[in-house]
Amino acid sequence: MAASGSRLGANPAVIRVAAVLGNAADDPWPGQLADAQVDLLRLDQAEAQKSRLRKATEGGTDVAIALDRGVAVRDGDVLAWNGAARVAVVARVELSDVLVIDLTALAAEPAEAAMATCVELGHALGNQHWPAVIKGTVIYVPLTVDKAVMASVLKTHDFDGISYGFAAGAEVIPYLAPHESRRLFGTAERHQHISAPGQASP
Repeated sequence: MAASGSRLGANPAVIRVAAVLGNAADDPWPGQLADAQVDLLRLDQAEAQKSRLRKATEGGTDVAIALDRGVAVRDGDVLAWNGAARVAVVARVELSDVLVIDLTALAAEPAEAAMATCVELGHALGNQHWPAVIKGTVIYVPLTVDKAVMASVLKTHDFDGISYGFAAGAEVIPYLAPHESRRLFGTAERHQHISAPGQASP
């Protein structure tokens, strides 16, 4: 059995996961999993941020996750592996898209005008009770309502020097620290499936 801290065999009572073994998109897992039986553990955004979780896989196997504090499960993470039986448990995390607000163009504006715009933007986001994560000149906001509604709010204010759009949650995750990821994805209510590399959405 190759999975440290896990039990994976024929009809195990429970698989205990103390550490992520790797990711299906990273070597050597694409080759390892190519001819293996993959049992998916489907998690929503909030569940993926928990270091302690117990849930059944699609195949009905009970999985108990106990990771180090601050470690989040990513889409495609290999949670358990039995090389002899060629069986793996792989996480499938459903992440919503994210509203991305870019303030880069404000750098060319006079300081007073840029600060005023930032205050107005903060007031607009606060009025909607939207949580946000700020990374440099980019603001990430989780989808708590429909995309069209969020876009309408920003369009109504028509902030000068600010551009915005939507990005897949999986594209945003690499830029975030664990606590930022929890804030961004642990509070969102709507979910959209993100497929692992090489796999189609159901």
